[in-house]
Amino acid sequence: MNDIDFILSELRAISEPEYLEKMAHFGIDITKAFGIRVPNIRNLAKTIGKNQDLSLKLWETGFHEARLLACFIGDYKLVTESQIDLWTKDFNSWDICDQACANLFVKTPYFKSKIVEFANAEAEFVKRTAFVLMACAAVHLKKEPDETFHQFLPIIEREAYDHRNFVKKAINWALRQIGKRNAVLHPHAVKTAENILAQQNKKANWVALDALRELNGNAVLSKLSR
Repeated sequence: MNDIDFILSELRAISEPEYLEKMAHFGIDITKAFGIRVPNIRNLAKTIGKNQDLSLKLWETGFHEARLLACFIGDYKLVTESQIDLWTKDFNSWDICDQACANLFVKTPYFKSKIVEFANAEAEFVKRTAFVLMACAAVHLKKEPDETFHQFLPIIEREAYDHRNFVKKAINWALRQIGKRNAVLHPHAVKTAENILAQQNKKANWVALDALRELNGNAVLSKLSR
């Protein structure tokens, strides 16, 4: 399964054009999309297996689902810093950003430096990438020291004013996931949210209030006290 045309034909075969409307409803860019449910793309990825060369070729097609498939079959051990930069510049939809981060980028040695770099970016999806990486690291990198996440909190506090939809949701996600990671980080995440509120910036309030609602909720507090 190394032939791009064959893979694209397989994607078209499992497409549901009527699903495009639902994708658009969820804020996904459907300019070059077939209309395929993610579980079906994952099933195709399992059939193909890890294939970094094919992953890179699929990305170059520009098709939405081909890029999702590229995220699923890529080999994170072979991902270079240059690839991260090139793909991130291509991001035009939140779901591709999130899958690239969760399946590939966060598992590379570059994720921390890219967080610092991308958090200062102007482009919406490049900036989103920084905070999605924080959230993914908090969830998936079990051996990562708490100090890593302590370093992320001032960035969250600094950028919380960015009210663009796909940025603010990622900032909020990162703050919540860091706070839920363990009992050590929890109070620091709560304090960060309180600091954001103290800025008295209406654009930043939602990030903080929504995070506090979950972090101070019984479900999170009960889990962290175990």
